[in-house]
Amino acid sequence: MKFFIRKIFEDSIDELAHIQFIKYSRGEFKYKAMVAIKAQAKGIFKIGTTAEYGNELVRYMAEKVGDDEVKVSGALLTTQNLDGEFEYDEKKNALGVKKYFLDREMTGSKIIELLDKFPKCFFGLSMKFENTDLKIKPKSPKSPKPGNKADSEIKIDFCKIKTDDKELVKSLVFDEDNYKEVRISHTLMIDEIIVSDELKKEADGDYAKIKEMAKRKGKVVREITVDGVEKKKEKEFSA
Repeated sequence: MKFFIRKIFEDSIDELAHIQFIKYSRGEFKYKAMVAIKAQAKGIFKIGTTAEYGNELVRYMAEKVGDDEVKVSGALLTTQNLDGEFEYDEKKNALGVKKYFLDREMTGSKIIELLDKFPKCFFGLSMKFENTDLKIKPKSPKSPKPGNKADSEIKIDFCKIKTDDKELVKSLVFDEDNYKEVRISHTLMIDEIIVSDELKKEADGDYAKIKEMAKRKGKVVREITVDGVEKKKEKEFSA
């Protein structure tokens, strides 16, 4: 599968990519969809990403698992009440956020079913399948802030992966090959919120629906450091 940043750069934006932008208004948003990758011995890659990739990484793993089972641990995080909507092992509430904890064997197909049923939930789930070990923090995602640190010192570890899956690595670093270390950061520049007359009519005054369905138009600035060499790319988008 393609992750949402790759979809933007390859002009293949879909509904899953659109969901990534629902929370954004007009403005400039730095330090998004960050990735850090180190190539290790024996074809192993150590990867860290920010939370934007969380649900996509869970979906990627679930697609690999398919109808087999895998041990899943972590939580679905949401402001919605999902009681009775699916089976979970424990529930906790904190500051308006509901955490539905999972600690069980699940098929990949079941995980995908949950992702499709609750697309606005954050899936802070960890699992290991074949030679890929995925760990995602089961807490509300937050954007990294540099503070007094240089951009290059920001920790990129909300999602952590250890893998020999070159397809997964290529999905994250789709525009580079043959490197020892890569660090990527994106700036989202949203210039316009597009609300069509058709959407206004369909929403019938439901502003939450309008916000959810409206398209964001702007530009993504992709900054890449490959083995110490800095590169920058830009791509206009509407999602």
